[in-house]
Amino acid sequence: MQQLLPMLLLFGLLGVMMYFMTRRQRRAQEQQATLQNSLEVGDRVMTTSGLYGTITDADDGTTVTLEIAPGVETEWLRAAVREKVGPVEEHDEDLDADDLEVPETPETIDVETNEPPVIKEDAELESGKKK
Repeated sequence: MQQLLPMLLLFGLLGVMMYFMTRRQRRAQEQQATLQNSLEVGDRVMTTSGLYGTITDADDGTTVTLEIAPGVETEWLRAAVREKVGPVEEHDEDLDADDLEVPETPETIDVETNEPPVIKEDAELESGKKK
């Protein structure tokens, strides 16, 4: 009888640990199933492979149609949808050229002479002319 009690405690402890480990997995699976069943047309989603798209057809119980680019639609299993993401941020594509900042380009070296190009101000300074 005294040898049986430690074995029962050990199995009881293992059983409790397994219960809590599987409980977390079940909760995650239930959340994923709830997400996949709640998908509607217009939702922006990310698939398990990292592809972003907007749902255009969700009538089928096992698949959804994603628009991944304007006019490009692909069919995916609902199980491949990992999460809903926020809406796409629209960027103003009608920017003026004056609004854009052009980074300064580094000086290039003349291949034939292996020297940097002469800038007008540098040439004036070398010839003794000052502004």
